[in-house]
Amino acid sequence: MNTDNLKIKKMPEIPDLNIFSGNLAKRLVGKSLAAVNILITRQLKVPENTIQAALEGQALMSITRIGKELHFLFQNGHVLGVHLMLHGTMYWYEGKNENRFTIAELLFADGTGLAITDWQKAVILTLDPAPSSVPDAMNMQAGYLLNALKKLNKPIKTVLTAGKVVQGIGNAYVDEILYAAKISPLSIANKIPEANVEILVEAISAVLMDAENHIRQHFPDTITEKERDFLQVHRPKQSITLRGEPILKVEIDKRKTYYTEDQQLFE
Repeated sequence: MNTDNLKIKKMPEIPDLNIFSGNLAKRLVGKSLAAVNILITRQLKVPENTIQAALEGQALMSITRIGKELHFLFQNGHVLGVHLMLHGTMYWYEGKNENRFTIAELLFADGTGLAITDWQKAVILTLDPAPSSVPDAMNMQAGYLLNALKKLNKPIKTVLTAGKVVQGIGNAYVDEILYAAKISPLSIANKIPEANVEILVEAISAVLMDAENHIRQHFPDTITEKERDFLQVHRPKQSITLRGEPILKVEIDKRKTYYTEDQQLFE
């Protein structure tokens, strides 16, 4: 029985999910889904038997990350979207699934099982999720973020985490990105100068790529670990950054936020 479910309290973001999707694909792509069992159905938009009818007996063709979701594409064109939310975690199993707080089980024809767990019961499973027009943080067109921010009179921390301007980044990595860009999370989006927005765009890519490389190096086969110990400023249990700077803490739109005095405030 796996008891780690209670310990992990970090929403997976782009670096984690890119690694999860690759490792899931290595073991599952090409295999037929023998059964999908959904033990907790309260977040479903369609009945469990509709999902079963669409997916069971179908070969899995690919697993990709879309924003903060994993999309399992099957041979008949149906897609199962999985949003792990804050506490969702995945585990391999063979034979009987003994993972606590299981939301769903995906059992493949060769006996490989994938348990999706969440003690908070907030994981969202979606059959054929609708496409989003919001660009991914790793795939923004030149000038997109600058134009988007001009229209928004909200704190930049709120804008980047809300998922309406950019997909895939959440509380932890937005703090890291703003720290790298030397922009205060309290800065008003449309007050940030163009030159600083360009620095922000570069920081988004650099921070996320560096994080993915770090996790891949230390947890190459993981579908579970949401590694955060290497983060510079988003360190809830610490009072200084890895560079020794005092960490300032504030709540912005109900999100705990960590930053330093050196990050410039635009207002």
